[in-house]
Amino acid sequence: MTGVDSTLAYIDQGSFLGLRALGRGPLAQYGWVYEHPVDLDGLRRFHHNLGRGLLGRRIERSALPFGRDHWVAWTGPDDLDLAETPRPFDGILDWFDEQLRIPIDPEAGPSWRLAVQPLIEGGAAVTLIGSHSVCDGLALNLAIKQAASGETWDLGYPPPNARTRGQALRQDAAEFVRAVPDFAKAIAAAARLAKSSLGEFKSSAGRSTPPSKIDDTALVTVPSMVAYFDEDQWQSRMESLGGTSNSLFAGIAAALGQVFGRVDDDGKVRLQFPVSERTEGDTRANALSGMTVMIDPAGVTTSLQGVRAELKRSLAALSESTFDLLGPVALAPLIPPGLARGLEGMALGAGAPVGCSNLGKLGAPVNRPDGTDADYLLLRQIESRTTPEILDRLGGTLFLASGQVNGLVSVSVAAWRPGGPNTKELLTGPVFQVFSDFGLTPTKVL
Repeated sequence: MTGVDSTLAYIDQGSFLGLRALGRGPLAQYGWVYEHPVDLDGLRRFHHNLGRGLLGRRIERSALPFGRDHWVAWTGPDDLDLAETPRPFDGILDWFDEQLRIPIDPEAGPSWRLAVQPLIEGGAAVTLIGSHSVCDGLALNLAIKQAASGETWDLGYPPPNARTRGQALRQDAAEFVRAVPDFAKAIAAAARLAKSSLGEFKSSAGRSTPPSKIDDTALVTVPSMVAYFDEDQWQSRMESLGGTSNSLFAGIAAALGQVFGRVDDDGKVRLQFPVSERTEGDTRANALSGMTVMIDPAGVTTSLQGVRAELKRSLAALSESTFDLLGPVALAPLIPPGLARGLEGMALGAGAPVGCSNLGKLGAPVNRPDGTDADYLLLRQIESRTTPEILDRLGGTLFLASGQVNGLVSVSVAAWRPGGPNTKELLTGPVFQVFSDFGLTPTKVL
């Protein structure tokens, strides 16, 4: 494959600058649980291939303080992280949580890592964690699929520090001049967005986190759980409720939003879905936009027709809203850290949104990091380096992720109530009740 432009796309520049301004950012996590022995040689081949695809890169800063940064090639850690002492299957989600607290950095590295935990009962847990500034959910899914299938993808990026400072200054200055027309369009788009969203900005700006050093001793992982449903049970329930797999997932999210008090004055729940815009050969880290869906949780456990109709309506209106939201992204290199921190609240949206990510049916290779089928697949997006103070200031969080593979549908739920208390034990009760209200019984829970 021929080399590609190593300059970060505007949306990726914004993601990285947001990470630097806040000192934290979202992590994408895939996890696999094997109840039979894993092939370590197969996992090492998988690890090798991951570093030669969309994950095989890090970010190198521009020579200009207002210039766009660049991708450089990086094949990943020297080896997978293999724990020496086995752990019991029971409580294995704690290990997945612990892995999220090991530093990930898209610039200094590692921008991703692969870890393995042997289990006392036999088998092992495996996890891949990557910075969202390097790969969004579908990009990570593609990287996994290719690596598990033995495929590599030479992106053509230069090695780190390949440019002299003089070369970097000249090239980045020329890039800045070429981008001036983009800046002009972005300013106009930002003005339109500010005018149309003034009320939302005022209601959400107060949640922004002030600049401060994050206390490492206070770091927490948002309590979460993962439930697995038989594919046939999931199919049966969505059909009996007049919905689709996505509307059943959205209905569960809306019901949980109500349970956790994330409703607006009209009693509706604001669901926020990422919408992929990834095309063939797309090398952007974040090739996506967003979709907001307002759902009335009343009655979702008896009929999904309203949820299905609202999803359809929101998708139909997506092109216009996408232009409005992404129009200003070309300004990302010019935004100072203080302003970036101030915009965090608006990026989250007004009220108390519920984050939703449903990857749907996944290809079989995604479940085979060592070449054999894992028994359980875990999908999560978790904020890195966060504290109770930050989570409370942002109004808490509720995030659901789902994927379907190997005859099972996985649904992960992570939640934080402002002011607490917040524990896994207090999370599981309400979540189980919502599942029961939908007539769903998990076959396994982590």
